[in-house]
Amino acid sequence: MSLAEKALEQGEGILRLSPTWVPRSFCVPGRRIKLHPDDYYMLGGARGGIDERWLSSTTPAQNGPLTSKNEGLSHVVFHDGQELKLFLLKDVIDELKGEIIGSRIWDKYKSWPMYSKFFDNMGPLPHHVHYDDKISALTGQVGKPEAYYFPPQLNNHGGDFPYTFFGISPGTTKDQIKTCLMNFNKGDNKITNYSQAFRLEPGTGWDVPPGMLHAPGSMCTYEPQKASDIFAMYQSLVNEAIIPDELLWNGTPKDRIGDFDFLVESLDWELNINPNILETRQMLPKNVYERHWMHAHGFEENWICYLSRDFSAKELTVFPGQTVTIKDSAAYGLIMMQGHGKMGVWDVETPALIRFGQLTHDEYFVSEKAANEGVKITNLSKTDPLVMLKHFGPDNPDLKI
Repeated sequence: MSLAEKALEQGEGILRLSPTWVPRSFCVPGRRIKLHPDDYYMLGGARGGIDERWLSSTTPAQNGPLTSKNEGLSHVVFHDGQELKLFLLKDVIDELKGEIIGSRIWDKYKSWPMYSKFFDNMGPLPHHVHYDDKISALTGQVGKPEAYYFPPQLNNHGGDFPYTFFGISPGTTKDQIKTCLMNFNKGDNKITNYSQAFRLEPGTGWDVPPGMLHAPGSMCTYEPQKASDIFAMYQSLVNEAIIPDELLWNGTPKDRIGDFDFLVESLDWELNINPNILETRQMLPKNVYERHWMHAHGFEENWICYLSRDFSAKELTVFPGQTVTIKDSAAYGLIMMQGHGKMGVWDVETPALIRFGQLTHDEYFVSEKAANEGVKITNLSKTDPLVMLKHFGPDNPDLKI
């Protein structure tokens, strides 16, 4: 029996994962993802601060020439007798295939085609875009839809700018955006003059399709997304920091670098100038089942990301002292947000502080079989809710919204 098979058997269909920390050289950490204060620059000043934790990831981070081996990839934690072993979740999925993620996803994608992350910046990010599949294919990549949810547990403060710019204001012309891009190396290219910002609220979220310009605000964000790391920065100055020119052309084919028309045409123009962005892209939590029924059975579960076919996410709350069995039709990763208890054979707990390299009991991956059979969860606290976020792959059969 292989290590992957042993780990899946030991966890009765649920794999324990270790924390995956990712730095960004152009960001300042917001310090809300529970990493020890001394450890945010553990990878060195040149790499930048650690402002992301990637969840259930089989997608390597695209972080330039200094990127470390396996950066961004989740590892499975397995006790082989007295010996502790770590190995890549990607290798487990490649080996076990449909046995872990289900034949529906494996047969179509031959991989786990999404991941999630905590994204934690003190300030806002530049107005940028993730290209769609057609544009991304020009550089051998895939497009990247993503979504945001702002967990109350990680947002005791909103950072420097808890507002996100979305899209382009109706009435803006393509020539106006092109002029901004041509001014990229002249200081502030003022592209957000042609956008609109929305205040971010804990407990709500947003859907961000590929091709849509967005400048994420400074709230700590739970971010499910398609398994891709393609992006291009269209704003040259943000929070008084200059954005390098190469990030404007990131994701552009080599033979099109310098072609500003290509950058404009790579945007989904109609999506960006939509006058009803608030009504069509904001996501408020939606009950999975009838609320009174859930409360009578000791829990509440809400859809929090539900507008993309490429992924979805739920927030599950088990009330103090309650035991529930939750069934899902698809495999999923999960991260604990609050409380402690038992989940199947595993202890689950929410650490207050994590050292770089420390193992935890707050992140897991649930196989499709275990999800179908139902995961038994017990909240061992008499006072504290047990809360977890669950991220699913594409075309979730349970998503009927």
